[in-house]
Amino acid sequence: MNAEHERETRIFVWPVRVYYEDTDSGGVVYYANYLKFMERARSEWLRHCGIEQDELIRQYDVIFAVRAVQADYRRPARFNDLLAVTAELSELGRASISFTQHVLRLGAASSNLTGFIAPAIYQRMLADSDNRLCLGQIKIACLKASTLRPCPIPTHLIAEITRVG
Repeated sequence: MNAEHERETRIFVWPVRVYYEDTDSGGVVYYANYLKFMERARSEWLRHCGIEQDELIRQYDVIFAVRAVQADYRRPARFNDLLAVTAELSELGRASISFTQHVLRLGAASSNLTGFIAPAIYQRMLADSDNRLCLGQIKIACLKASTLRPCPIPTHLIAEITRVG
């Protein structure tokens, strides 16, 4: 985390239900769908920060694109599982944002978790290793939409990200 983001980071959680369409013939989530789940959580993270991606294009000619992904698949998710997909800001650069993300199986008691949560709650969620399904490290690049070339993240976006997340 850089010096601009000094206060304690809160972790964002987005619930995802595993549908039949997410699974293979054995009822296990297809590996690429974990990346889709993580994408949803990052998109909702931005929305919770007050940033709408379609407005970024229209107003600032800016888009965010995945530059690098590292995924560690630990346990399978199955049809009808309720998952918690997290998004934790791990680095905020001049033209990039890096996230640590987990896909966790939730119990019924945790099914109402949505939005930013305290690190202590997150640590309790991670405590049961049987429910840790996938760990992702994702780097997002800020691009000029009209040229698809890297560009600095607009200053007001950095302010919103560091204020909320």
